[in-house]
Amino acid sequence: MDQKRRFPEFYVTAPQPCPYLPGRMERKIFTHLSADRPLALVDNLLKGGFRRSQNIAYMPYCDHCAACVPVRIVVNEFKPHRTLAKIGRANEDLCARRVSGRATLEQFSLFRAYIEARHANGGMADMTLLDYSMMIQDSAVETYLTEYRLRPRDGESKGPLVAAVLCDRLSDGISLVYSFYDPDMVKRGLGNFIILEQVEFARARGLPYVYLGYWIAGSRKMAYKTRFTPQEHLTPLGWVRRET
Repeated sequence: MDQKRRFPEFYVTAPQPCPYLPGRMERKIFTHLSADRPLALVDNLLKGGFRRSQNIAYMPYCDHCAACVPVRIVVNEFKPHRTLAKIGRANEDLCARRVSGRATLEQFSLFRAYIEARHANGGMADMTLLDYSMMIQDSAVETYLTEYRLRPRDGESKGPLVAAVLCDRLSDGISLVYSFYDPDMVKRGLGNFIILEQVEFARARGLPYVYLGYWIAGSRKMAYKTRFTPQEHLTPLGWVRRET
């Protein structure tokens, strides 16, 4: 077998300001996920702490900092606490539907509204429809979208789209790649609800984990991930259980 297919080539980005911890610099190590890579290799990368963005798998590779910790929810033991249970009840009027990884104008409109309200100064602020389409469709693994819609009223074939999440299907779970939702519905806690619903989806299919990406101690943006316990953190000793 061609060695390049077995062993991916890795690269390191130049240092740049960390978007999560002020005063620190970040670097990433990354590799390309081309179609000739064995699926098992890509699966192991994503289960081993790498994240996917289109056809790139990356992870932090920072000097003198290990704040970014990959986390995953232990599905079979997860039980929502009072606040999360309340969020679940508040969104019982939403219908979840799994769709293929194909971009639509309706999704893009919701995505733009979310970005402009929540991340207007971030790296996604200038994304076009083509950029969004590539984010959704350019994948070397099994990828799907979950759309969340209000229940249709009489005479409607489907209700309005209020949230969506892009997911990768791994051999032992679901990796949440990116979620977005109607910024005018902030009181519903849609970001948390999406995770709750994906946990139940994984449970129904016998998948043991839902991967949430990185948790960063000291970053308010990442604090919500600690609500979903029990969870496991990836350490130099492997995946280690954390109750809180």
